[in-house]
Amino acid sequence: MGFPQLLPGLIVALAYTACQDKRGAKVTWLVLPVPAQALPFCMILTDFMFGGGHVHVQILGLLAAHLHDFLTRLWPEFGGGRNLWPTPGFLGWFTQLLRDYGFIISRSGQEANSRASGRSTGALTGSVLPESWKTRGPGRRLGGD
Repeated sequence: MGFPQLLPGLIVALAYTACQDKRGAKVTWLVLPVPAQALPFCMILTDFMFGGGHVHVQILGLLAAHLHDFLTRLWPEFGGGRNLWPTPGFLGWFTQLLRDYGFIISRSGQEANSRASGRSTGALTGSVLPESWKTRGPGRRLGGD
């Protein structure tokens, strides 16, 4: 079993991990709206229905993602235990480096460090326009009064 055959399991694991923070939200799978936490199961079911042959690898990816979520988030937060699978130090250092240079945006949608990136996106004020565009005047609609 080579690495390309493990890719469907990795994709399901990433979908499971990403959807855990979005519980209750609606996502669209193919053309159907489904709850976000059901997305990995829809992926497995679709592969089973169309005979993709990777269902066992996808189920293993789902189990691995669930084990990772349990050991790193659920058990420490709700079980009172410690993180049984900590992130390696070099990965924490690397993500902090990316966050300092403005390549990673925080979960709240605000840029981690707008001064480090050298530009303002307007995400801090809730507007889609950059700060420099807000000083250009009130603006007018074309064809209006």
